[in-house]
Amino acid sequence: MAKEENILWGPDDLSRTINRMAHEIVEKATTPSDIVLIGIRSRGVHLARRLARRIQDMAKIAAPVGVIDVTPYRDDRSQDQAAPSVGAFETPVAVDEKTVVLIDDVIFRGRTIRAAMEAVERLGQPKRILVAALIDRGARELPIRADIVGKNVDASEGERVNVLLEESDGVDQVTVAHWQGRQAIK
Repeated sequence: MAKEENILWGPDDLSRTINRMAHEIVEKATTPSDIVLIGIRSRGVHLARRLARRIQDMAKIAAPVGVIDVTPYRDDRSQDQAAPSVGAFETPVAVDEKTVVLIDDVIFRGRTIRAAMEAVERLGQPKRILVAALIDRGARELPIRADIVGKNVDASEGERVNVLLEESDGVDQVTVAHWQGRQAIK
């Protein structure tokens, strides 16, 4: 079968969106110098680093970047599937009295963000937690929303939104692929 995939964004669209999101993060932070960015493994980490560079360039603020793997905090995985009970933070950051921005590539059901919030809670007491997602595809199972959204995408249950980034995939692109069950149509 031919793979059905629509390209939503290319490199220029992605760059403009990250620039806009960086501006929104600074605007929404009560005290911009207290921003801490936490990228959710894996593509959220790349986005967090890009956002940190943009914030540095535009606002002259060096926002620390933390890296988190939320697998141990997921409530939709069995214990066998969960990662070993090692700390979720690969790069911990100080969060007490800070504006923490959790960054992910796609927000869908809300479970990843819920898990990330639980992990941040174990680090300390942030002043505020914001959620930034490059793509919001809706269809939440939990009452969680992104405060900063790059683009809202209407994708059906049979479609998958793919964020491809230069750092991990060799290209900056956002696509929607049609799925059949748990496997992509190829």
